[in-house]
Amino acid sequence: MKKLILSAAIVLGGLSVQAATTPAVTMMTQSVTIQDEFTEVGADAIPAAVKSTIEKSFPNTKLEKAYKNASNQYKLEISNGDKKYVVYTDASGNIIKK
Repeated sequence: MKKLILSAAIVLGGLSVQAATTPAVTMMTQSVTIQDEFTEVGADAIPAAVKSTIEKSFPNTKLEKAYKNASNQYKLEISNGDKKYVVYTDASGNIIKK
């Protein structure tokens, strides 16, 4: 009986030593955001096709700001009263979903 208790103590002692020496694992997450760089342009730099699309698709709105990226895509901030919207188009005036 003494051998059984002694054996159990040795086994449990060995397990507790291994559990104490296990290194802690830390989780790291990294978030990467890919965004096309848009630069602000004046209203006169917007192609007529883009202006026409905005006028037809969003009547009674006002163009607040316009941005253009290297791919000739336009980011247009428009407003209708107190509501504001952001619309993306290509140079031909086709609306792009983002």
